[in-house]
Amino acid sequence: MHNGTLLAAVDLGSNSFRLEIGRYEHGHVQRVEYLKETVRQGNGLDENRNLTPEAMQRGWDCLARFGERLAGFSRTQVRAVATQTLREARNREEFITRGSQVLGYPIDVVSGPEEARLIYQGVARLLPQSDERRLVVDIGGRSTELILGQQFTPHAVASFRVGSVAWSSRYFAGGLFTPQAFMAAEIAAKAVLDEALATFRPDGWDVAYGSSGTAGAVGDILTAAGGPEGLITREGLDWLHERLLRAQSADRVRLDGLKDERRAVIGGGISVLRAVFDLLHIEQMQVAQGALRQGALYDLLDREQPGTDLRSTTVNGLMQRFGVDMEHAERVARIACQLFDQAAPAGSERASRKLDWAARLHEIGCRISHSDYHRHGAYILDNTDAAGFAMPELHRLGILVLGQRGKVRKLVEVDLNDAGFALQLLCLRLAVALCHARRDPDTEGLQLQVKGNRFALAARRGWAAGYPQSAHLLREEMLAWQKTPWELVAELP
Repeated sequence: MHNGTLLAAVDLGSNSFRLEIGRYEHGHVQRVEYLKETVRQGNGLDENRNLTPEAMQRGWDCLARFGERLAGFSRTQVRAVATQTLREARNREEFITRGSQVLGYPIDVVSGPEEARLIYQGVARLLPQSDERRLVVDIGGRSTELILGQQFTPHAVASFRVGSVAWSSRYFAGGLFTPQAFMAAEIAAKAVLDEALATFRPDGWDVAYGSSGTAGAVGDILTAAGGPEGLITREGLDWLHERLLRAQSADRVRLDGLKDERRAVIGGGISVLRAVFDLLHIEQMQVAQGALRQGALYDLLDREQPGTDLRSTTVNGLMQRFGVDMEHAERVARIACQLFDQAAPAGSERASRKLDWAARLHEIGCRISHSDYHRHGAYILDNTDAAGFAMPELHRLGILVLGQRGKVRKLVEVDLNDAGFALQLLCLRLAVALCHARRDPDTEGLQLQVKGNRFALAARRGWAAGYPQSAHLLREEMLAWQKTPWELVAELP
């Protein structure tokens, strides 16, 4: 990463969409521009948990405006991250497909723990370095993240389905503030957050930080009322709670520092924040400057630096957790990437890296079932929390793991016209076949090429006679690609 390179992060939150543009300089990212639009997509989920057409259109319109600002940025310079609303939405693929098109960059839906990790990175990067033990609280529109960490390392992360947008619509319908509504909202929030007590005990941290919307809004109001800048106290929360009750409704609240965009969700945000203070015995909380979008920017940096991509560390951790045969997994990964690099066009390093991860994880399901390990492996990857990975990334790895054996056309949910994916899948399947004896195969002279919609695999003369079982498996592989957009031709003299 060269000094002066521009980087951008797009945060698709439940209440607001944000665009942060920064310039990389000597290991740090300095803000260049910040845009925010109140989209309130979290209010656009219907009773079937589908985003309404109106909610999707609001999001697409915002992303189109962000996309215009990002014109000229390369794909490696932009990270777009979606959170709880799109984790919940059953029709999220429809939104993401068009949203990625109008933005011009892929949108990653991240899991709750991964969102928490990115939030902590954003907070930690903008704090002075110290050895203090930190509790970070981020109350978003439909989820609340809690993180314990020290310096740049999060030690515990958790995400809970409680937030300012969800709680405002559920307990403060019509924007009405009553003592009964606040009591019900706080009890409900504590019921959801109660399991956090076991991990986020008061003796586990030294300083509490509040990140993002609700904490920032409360901090602004308390500072405007004469309190210390950037500090939320229990007394301040009680004062603010009393002011809301006195106003009786959101549209009658008159508070310096309260922005109009925050007015409709202030009741839900305050009730959740008060619940967090009570449960975790917090006396005061500092408002953090960093948030999810800054974490996404620094995550972009880590992915570009050799040896610092957290996803590789996560893959190794999954291999250990599920008892993968390390030697065999590395063998399959090496052969798969060797074949891929022969046939792939220039600039396919990212795809090669993802193929390497899929190959290392191809037997992750063996501990559950030897005969159906590919299906169990795909299920594990679809349902695990893996630091550094977005949910679509894990799903894509899972499809590769699922497709490592059997007929290729069974993968009905993927577009096999995608040449890059088809090549990844073929190389994984070929590597699994070539390594069937669980020892290093003889690949000298083995060459793979792509010619239009044809994969051409050629071996040196005599290879098939020397390795008849491998040759048989490769001929079987030709049959597996029938009735797909691709043809595999293996020349095995």
